Amino acid sequence: MKKLLASTVLAAGLMGFAGAASAADCGRVTIANMNWASAEVLANIDQVILSEGYGCEAELVAGDTTPTLTSMVEKQEPDVAPEAWINSLRTLLDAAVAEDKLHYASESLSDGGVEGWWIPKYLADAHPEIKTIDDALAHPELFPAPGMENEGKGGVYNCPEGWGCRIITTNLFKAYGAEEKGWVTVETGSAAGLDGSIAKAYESEKPWLGYYWAPTAILGKYEMVKLDHGVEHNKEEWDRCTSITDCPDPVKNAWSKSEVYTVVTDDFKKRAGPAYDYLASRSWPNSTVNTLLAWMAENQATGEAGARHFLKTNEDIWTKWVSPEAAEKIKKAVM
Repeated sequence: MKKLLASTVLAAGLMGFAGAASAADCGRVTIANMNWASAEVLANIDQVILSEGYGCEAELVAGDTTPTLTSMVEKQEPDVAPEAWINSLRTLLDAAVAEDKLHYASESLSDGGVEGWWIPKYLADAHPEIKTIDDALAHPELFPAPGMENEGKGGVYNCPEGWGCRIITTNLFKAYGAEEKGWVTVETGSAAGLDGSIAKAYESEKPWLGYYWAPTAILGKYEMVKLDHGVEHNKEEWDRCTSITDCPDPVKNAWSKSEVYTVVTDDFKKRAGPAYDYLASRSWPNSTVNTLLAWMAENQATGEAGARHFLKTNEDIWTKWVSPEAAEKIKKAVM
């Protein structure tokens, strides 16, 4: 009986040691906090779950698509990019994954992302002849660019600096001959600036043409129509030129379904244990994200507040991503 009791105590002690070791191995984790709403709230969700559920020292660091993913390849930091829209950097990332420098942990957005050039639905209804990018570019007078210096020119609202879509939009602007047709790109400066340009147009039913994506609160609030590119997605051309900075000879192309992954470094995967298993399981549909983003917009909530709201109100979703033990710890932390 004493031997049995001793064995039980030893086993319990070893299990406790293993749990402590797992947390210690996880250690400090840096999570890229990208500067758009869906990525920001997901980064905050990851921080809470990794910290409270798995004992990691999870820290958010400022991030943007191109500089963050390039740094992960070259410097193995940060450890995690929760919502990486990888289309614009696919060649670089696939090579890094093949060399075991990086890993695609999970598909963050199970539906994938939708990217393209959009116009307001009220404008599409008023001009049913405008269905493609070429159709729109034939009418710069319908989409006047802001600023006296751009008088008489149409404006295409571009992505902020540092976003992968900026490279692509700039190349497509050249490929479709927009400048020769009387157009300029309009700088938005930030995610808030891009959102604000759509909101401002909608308030007075003014024309707007530019890049946007889903899932987002903006497209949930303002009905927009995505223009057809007039061509199918050409992956070979995309990798050769469309997604390459300052490509001299881009041709017309179209976004494919945007693959959106959680990307982690090899160093993190090797030491993270159960924390990596969580990231490999964590995936959500656009409908869930849109609902959360709409709540955040209505309540002017931060990414941190959005994360805690989600964890409090959607246990049926996130508890499937984590172990039962981690789930209990997280529930206690957010209640």
